Amino acid sequence: MAGSAAADGARAFVSLDELLRLKHRASGFSFLPRQPVHSLLAGRHASRLRGRGLNFEELRHYFEGDDTRTIDWLATARLGSPHVRVYSEERDRPVLLLVDQRSSMFFGSRRAMKSVAAAEAAALAAWRVTSLGDRVGAVVFGDSGLVTVRPQARDHGAVRVLSEVARQNAALARPGDRDAGPGRLNEALRAAARIATHDWLICLISDVAGENEETARLVTRLCAHNDVLAIFIHDPLEQDLPDIGPATFSAGGSQIEIDSSAASLRREFSRERTEWRARLAQLSRSRAIPVLPISTERDAGEQLRELIGKRRAQQMAGATGRSAP
Repeated sequence: MAGSAAADGARAFVSLDELLRLKHRASGFSFLPRQPVHSLLAGRHASRLRGRGLNFEELRHYFEGDDTRTIDWLATARLGSPHVRVYSEERDRPVLLLVDQRSSMFFGSRRAMKSVAAAEAAALAAWRVTSLGDRVGAVVFGDSGLVTVRPQARDHGAVRVLSEVARQNAALARPGDRDAGPGRLNEALRAAARIATHDWLICLISDVAGENEETARLVTRLCAHNDVLAIFIHDPLEQDLPDIGPATFSAGGSQIEIDSSAASLRREFSRERTEWRARLAQLSRSRAIPVLPISTERDAGEQLRELIGKRRAQQMAGATGRSAP
């Protein structure tokens, strides 16, 4: 159903001004390792998000009050007196957003197209990252190609990323080379591998259409030296085909007519989608990649706060009359 028109009331496009205004809503969630207890990133997956690294500064004598865990026992034995290793936290950690604006994303049956939801999620992530002092860059990819935005800090970094996202989102209104779309996901992952050398946070914002064995190999390569987080954009209509009778669906430049009233067709459609999502889930588990599912039918910011923020913890604390931490 890629490339299908939006249902009535679903937003087809998003402007740069709208993405810039999301700056004031980029709060209440974090991509750092320390998460609220109900966060999707808490628990087993938390260790994969390492946050900022540490730089070695110096080796010096141990003084009373120093943390004994910082004692360098080899240096202590060699020098004959206690010595500690001193570290400083890295000033920032670069974050690379891989933002999908292919024709497979130009579909939506509810509040917005998947391409719009992806753009909103990218904006919220970019503003949140820069508000914490980190740098943000992007690989924004569509059917006609991809553009790399090198990481920069502060508002300037976020604005450069969002300008390119808005430009490629608007390009979905114009017919282009739809045949290149499926392979563009792997091309974006290769671009990310060339940019992200070590200890980056790579955030893939996509419906992952066109994923194959090469995708798994590229993701494994990225995970070797970086943290990878996936924001999976989906629409409710993609899992269960509704009974609407004869209908025409488009994918890029191709169209197909089907009779959705056939129960066997709907069952086969749901089975294939379930198997595909199970394969993606297995890939995420085997690589310890947290996956944040974002639906087109609800506000992206609200969903991010519920998945990795404090909102759910605050709601539960309110129900018991206690303050959330």
